[in-house]
Amino acid sequence: MRIIFMGTPDFSVPVLNALVKAGHEIAAVYCQPPRPAGRGKKDRPPPVHARGEALGLEVRHPTSLKTPEEQDRFAALNADVAVVVAYGLILPQPILDAPTHGCLNIHASLLPRWRGAAPIHRAIMAGDAQTGICIMQMEAGLDTGPVLLREATEIGIEETTAQLHDRLSDMGAALIVEALAELHSLTPDPQPEEGVTYAAKIDKAEARIDWSAPASEVDRKIRGLSPFPGAWTEIEGDRIKLLASRLAEGQGTPGEVLDDHLCVACGEGAVELLRLQRAGKGAQDRETFLRGWPIPVGTRLSSE
Repeated sequence: MRIIFMGTPDFSVPVLNALVKAGHEIAAVYCQPPRPAGRGKKDRPPPVHARGEALGLEVRHPTSLKTPEEQDRFAALNADVAVVVAYGLILPQPILDAPTHGCLNIHASLLPRWRGAAPIHRAIMAGDAQTGICIMQMEAGLDTGPVLLREATEIGIEETTAQLHDRLSDMGAALIVEALAELHSLTPDPQPEEGVTYAAKIDKAEARIDWSAPASEVDRKIRGLSPFPGAWTEIEGDRIKLLASRLAEGQGTPGEVLDDHLCVACGEGAVELLRLQRAGKGAQDRETFLRGWPIPVGTRLSSE
């Protein structure tokens, strides 16, 4: 098929690779414009831009798709379908209508649960046992379109957003190839009205750990916000990111270090901290971190 591909971050790259490998013709790649990044704040193209150029594809990065000129450029590609995955711009109706088979979105949740910007983070933070991938026929509403294909997967009890992100990206790549191969025989399944939840964009203000919360909630927040923005606490006045954890046995004053292996008391129960990062340094596993900075039993981690 002749496809317009629309995506921006790392999550989208395996999908582009899978479409090319499956023999589809990529008419153009659309992504967000380069933005300042790194210490020098120089413009850096997003991952899809870099991969599209490496594949020898035409890459476009308009700041908006609302102008008649951009909509005409899009329609002139005469695509059979557009495949959209974490693109980052709202698609106006003329864009949705331009390809022969419309626009298909790869969404990282089991719709209608977790419509919106941060479905992977929110699923882990909410303690969901399952999530998955939906291939959705796009319409004007926010992730409201009918679902063509879906595949579920269990969320591991110690899985972080980074790990689940990579698994779901690969699942999405395989499922869109399957959907395109069967497109003429798939029946759109309208989303039910019940069970709708919204995955609001992650706010950095959410990232501070409240040690008075139950251990299950603290553990889910640490895993759900890893690697970005990274849940954090303070140890002896230094801000420390917490990037991996698991539930543990133990009771104590909330925030109290209970043993030599960074088991920390919560409002109910305790968590073990497995991966940490000091400001200005790389992430470290617990053992490496403690060799460089032993944390005595009884130390209080700050929630204030």
